[in-house]
Amino acid sequence: MPGYTGTKQDYAMRLRRIEGQVRGLQRMVEDDKYCIDILTQVSAATSALKSFSLALLEEHLAHCVAEATQKGGPEADAKVKEASDAIARLVRS
Repeated sequence: MPGYTGTKQDYAMRLRRIEGQVRGLQRMVEDDKYCIDILTQVSAATSALKSFSLALLEEHLAHCVAEATQKGGPEADAKVKEASDAIARLVRS
């Protein structure tokens, strides 16, 4: 079971807000809004996605990775590597 299961509704709500932001961007382009105003909203949506991903990563570390490291063995090594790779992808983006 994923570590975020207890906060699944909160995550779904955050994603719906982000989806609304992206749809708002689409409307801004369709309505020929000023470029800088659109870029400001792009920055806000990007920030919201980063915040979402960091919260989800924190849940993953606190639950999935912590549980695996308590058990030890190859599964623990795999979970730590998986988390490290996810962090590297987030840092690059």
